[in-house]
Amino acid sequence: MIDPNDIPSSTIERVAMMEGILIASATGGSPDNHIYEQLRREFMTDPQIRDMLPPFVRSYRNLNAFWPFIKHEASSYAERRQIISGAFTPLMDQLEGVNSAPGDKVASEALQTFDLDGVHAVWDKAIARRNTDPEGAITVARTLLETVIKRILDEQGETYSDKDDLPKLYSKAAKVLNLAPNQHSEDAIKAILGGAMNLVNGIGTLRNRLSDSHGRGGRAPVRPSPRHASLAVNTAGAIATFLVETHQERS
Repeated sequence: MIDPNDIPSSTIERVAMMEGILIASATGGSPDNHIYEQLRREFMTDPQIRDMLPPFVRSYRNLNAFWPFIKHEASSYAERRQIISGAFTPLMDQLEGVNSAPGDKVASEALQTFDLDGVHAVWDKAIARRNTDPEGAITVARTLLETVIKRILDEQGETYSDKDDLPKLYSKAAKVLNLAPNQHSEDAIKAILGGAMNLVNGIGTLRNRLSDSHGRGGRAPVRPSPRHASLAVNTAGAIATFLVETHQERS
């Protein structure tokens, strides 16, 4: 039995402890149901962790409820260990930085200072889904840009319509922030700002064609891979950071 006072302070160690409790429960039984419940409650309130928890953790509040599931999934201890460890791998990789991108930290810091509960929460969700749910990640990448842009337009006193698509919203924000290509005369600056606008348009197109936001017809619809999701999320994060930093500097 685990002493509650021995629960580690770091998130990755706590996740590893939960994995160990579930494996013990699946291979002979565990006396640590109270610890499992405590860790689960903690993780379910953290958006970045919750979305990457194994589905059976999100579904089963205690070990008694988990036992019939794992018993039905596999008969041998080895298979049960493999199922549980495999389900925790994406989350452990994320916490260990295996799937992190170079710009994650910069974007996280900028978006956190801008809006911790709104914009930053969307960014956390995009990162969490980038490698495990490519379609969902692409959808959230667009949501991130829309959320940032609308927040900036609100603070600038600019109006917009719910019918405005992402390129139109970005054009309005770019004009307000003096980021529209036609507001500059230097060719290099115009090229960079024009490239940013093209990237925003590209994210909208990628989302419409590859995300889970629309039903797709045809016998063999194209499904996005983690690299497509990384492209969308990383690009959205970079542009969102650029917009936030520009807005904060001008304010």
